[in-house]
Amino acid sequence: IQAALTGHIVLSTLHTNDAASAVTRLLDMGVEDYLLTSTVNGVMSQRLVRRLCPHCKKPYVLSYAELTNMGVAHLVEEGQPVTVYEPVGCDECSHTGYRGRMGVHELLIMNDQVRHQVLQRASSEKIYQAAREHGMLSMFEDGFSKVFAGLTSTAEVLRVAQASR
Repeated sequence: IQAALTGHIVLSTLHTNDAASAVTRLLDMGVEDYLLTSTVNGVMSQRLVRRLCPHCKKPYVLSYAELTNMGVAHLVEEGQPVTVYEPVGCDECSHTGYRGRMGVHELLIMNDQVRHQVLQRASSEKIYQAAREHGMLSMFEDGFSKVFAGLTSTAEVLRVAQASR
């Protein structure tokens, strides 16, 4: 925080479940709310998921009902099924169905609405909601955008990310 106050760009790591929880963790660690809101521009949360093997992944059609049950129906055209891919396994991926890893992310921007919640010492849930109301894509949604692009499986995203609060 002191380095950020002098104009330096500071990157740091902190172990939390999501971006909003990192803000409340810093407050719990004794960082003053006015310093936090004036020095932090954004908080990124990330998890790694396995990347589907491009040589053996197989298509699978998710019904709109399945999408609804997973909490991602709002990300697709209403009533429409979506083709995603699932792991199979081949010699190229040592019969795992996956080859490599990639990140799924969420980026909380310290905008005026989030700043107000922090200064009010709001819960991480309220901070999260303020960020969502102003365009933050959740880690879960970012993960499913990668599922819909055929890069990872639904199982991988469900393993590392929670449906939006």
